[in-house]
Amino acid sequence: MARKYFGTDGVRGLVGEYPITPDFAMKLGYAAGRVLAASEKRLRGEHAAVLIGKDTRVSGYMLEAALQAGLNAAGVDVHLTGPLPTPGVAHLTRALRLSAGVVISASHNPYYDNGIKFFGAGGKKLPDEVELAIEDAIDDPQPCVSSKQLGKSWRVTDANGRYTEFCKSTFPNELDLRGLKLVIDCAHGATYQVAPQVFHELGADIVTIGNQPNGFNINEECGATHVELLRKTVLAQGADYGIALDGDGDRLIMVDGDGTVIDGDLLIYVLAQYRHARGTLPGGGVVGTLMTNLGVENGLKSQGIAFERAKVGDRYVLERMLARGWVLGGEGSGHILSLDRHTTGDGIVSALQVLEAVIEQGKTLSALTDTLALSTQVLKNVRIAKGFDAMASVAIKESVQQAEVAMGQSGRVLLRASGTEPVIRVMVEHVDAGVAENWAQRIATVVTSEADTE
Repeated sequence: MARKYFGTDGVRGLVGEYPITPDFAMKLGYAAGRVLAASEKRLRGEHAAVLIGKDTRVSGYMLEAALQAGLNAAGVDVHLTGPLPTPGVAHLTRALRLSAGVVISASHNPYYDNGIKFFGAGGKKLPDEVELAIEDAIDDPQPCVSSKQLGKSWRVTDANGRYTEFCKSTFPNELDLRGLKLVIDCAHGATYQVAPQVFHELGADIVTIGNQPNGFNINEECGATHVELLRKTVLAQGADYGIALDGDGDRLIMVDGDGTVIDGDLLIYVLAQYRHARGTLPGGGVVGTLMTNLGVENGLKSQGIAFERAKVGDRYVLERMLARGWVLGGEGSGHILSLDRHTTGDGIVSALQVLEAVIEQGKTLSALTDTLALSTQVLKNVRIAKGFDAMASVAIKESVQQAEVAMGQSGRVLLRASGTEPVIRVMVEHVDAGVAENWAQRIATVVTSEADTE
């Protein structure tokens, strides 16, 4: 069904523009509270209870207060954690047996964006039918419950400590990180307190950057979307590895000691081959996305590891993993899902798994990935009129077919509409960079021409 407010990862947008406004946040809190309260009353005769966490954006204060007011007005209790990574909210929602978790964050976006997303009682993303029920309730009358029925609010004072211990529990007891020097880039985001503590307590010598949030510098030229600062610091410090997290802590990109950047595709490959060799890859397969590098797919299959592509977005990766009964999947952006470790993507937990793999195998990340024959991916963004259907154009379909025939098994073409702006993304992948660039430009030119005539 069509969604009015929720996208693939909650409600997100520019702060101050609808729906990222305090009045909408209060309505959303109330609507979510009423839907959750109705469900909880069927289970037990007490208030529903919701956890609210956030990243370090200055707008988080405003949205947190508005959500809290809406939830309390609907008769729902609220537990406030303050800054806490998205996967930390998922974990505590489950650990505290709460009705739902709410994260106020726009992930890897700049500070002037923000968003609101929900987890269900088990620390998993809300089912579609619950999100749709919340959407339906937003525009209904929202009378405040009686004073006797109002929800209460508490501060969770040990949220960071509890999440720190959870992260450490996913690392083998018989291993430690002594002897490793790590640079941790927290993107001035929600992991700035937790991440350094986790790696330090496991024995690593750490250098931390991106750990001075001021409300405005989240993801600014740092973190998983801007790894050059981390790369330079790793080389300058003579570190073994660099770990780049994003603003809400669910993405991971790493840097090897020689300065090589290891993206999400390669990290998933490292984890898959390690776990496959040890017999700890349930189902024997991995889920990537339509954007996963062809070289990674071929590398996995050459080792007998099944691979399947989902639509772009960790929500869709999770759907395919559950459908296949597989536990490992993710995206090149660094969203990595390991369902036998956590219910959602977790940058810190993923980094610990990668470090386990390199320690146990006695090889660097570069050595574990240098045999992959990676393809070059060329991406062209073509602006279009809203509603333009690229694949309804005969000329565009013919240009794609020509490219696919010419490249054969050595390349592929992907056209997809952006979910956030009027853009068609033209991606061409080939082992030869020049071939990929040539076909990407040719198809993008046709898309531009066709979009202009509509």
